[in-house]
Amino acid sequence: MIVELNEKNFDKEAMHGLKLIEFYTTWCMYCKRQRIELIDLENSDIWIGIVDAEESPNIARRYQIEGFPTFVLLKDGKKISEFVGFHEKNQLIAKATKFLNS
Repeated sequence: MIVELNEKNFDKEAMHGLKLIEFYTTWCMYCKRQRIELIDLENSDIWIGIVDAEESPNIARRYQIEGFPTFVLLKDGKKISEFVGFHEKNQLIAKATKFLNS
């Protein structure tokens, strides 16, 4: 599942359970490549949120996002991991599942 997050729905959608959030911009070439990888995960068990950092700058500031794409892994609203740059779908799965039982 991929959910578009913004200032209005972020807290409701991302604060419970394990959430993988990608911060992106529309002008970032790596982000465009990353989207292809995320679409391949759309039917997986991993909940994925995407945040356009230019459209929702307050959320990007909250998590101190400085580069794109940046992934933040949240567990019940608390940041437990962050990784920057392009990641293949297998890398994303491995990073997210590492925290499923922790």
